[in-house]
Amino acid sequence: MTEPAAPPSFYPVSLDVSARSCLVVGGGRVAARKARTLLECGAAVTVIAPSLSDDMELLVPSLHSLEQREYGRGDAAAFRLVVTATGVPEVDAAVYADAEAAGIWTNSADDPAHSSFILPAVHRDGAVTVSVSTGGLSPALASWLRTRMGSQYGDGLGILAQLLGEARANLKRAGLPSDSVDWARLLDGPLLELIRDGEIDNARATVLAATGL
Repeated sequence: MTEPAAPPSFYPVSLDVSARSCLVVGGGRVAARKARTLLECGAAVTVIAPSLSDDMELLVPSLHSLEQREYGRGDAAAFRLVVTATGVPEVDAAVYADAEAAGIWTNSADDPAHSSFILPAVHRDGAVTVSVSTGGLSPALASWLRTRMGSQYGDGLGILAQLLGEARANLKRAGLPSDSVDWARLLDGPLLELIRDGEIDNARATVLAATGL
C-alpha cells in the first residue's frame, strides 16, 4: 500500500501584526473570522468585498478601511499580509498570484495550494498561545487537538507566564542567567493550582523563592 505524500514542512512562526496593514478579501463568515483574529492582534485591517455577512458587519467599526467592491488586480501589493476567503476559487487564486508577485505572504482559506502560509488552530490565554497544525491536511484534527490541549491545561497559563516573566526580569537585573533556575521542577509543582485558586501572591512568592532573590 502506497503511503500518502507528506505535506510541506512549514516553518512555525509568530508574527507581530500590530498596526501593520493587513488585507482580508471576502465578506462572508469565514472571512469575518479571519478578520476578527487579525483585529484581536492589533492589525490595521482592510476588507475588500462586494457584500458583507452579518458577522463581518459587526466588525466594520473596528476596521481600518472597508471597500465594498470586487477584488481588483494588484490590490494585494499594498499590504504586509493578505488573507483571502471569498469561496470563489478563481478569485482566491488571483489574490494569491498578485501577492506572490509582490512578495506578500498570503493565506487562502481551505486552499493550501494557493497559500504561502497556513493558519494553525489556536488556544490563547493571555500571552500564552498554543497552536496546532496538520500542515493543512485536516483543520478538523487541528481543532480537535487544540480543544483538548486547552481543556487539559485549563485557565491560568497567561498569569503563570506573567509571573515567570517577572522572575526572568529580576534575574536579568541581578546579573544572573535565567538557566540558574530549574524551571521544569518549578512548573511541575503547585504553581498553576495556586493561580487557579486565586492565590496569586503565594504563586509569586513561590516563583521568587525558586530564583533565590
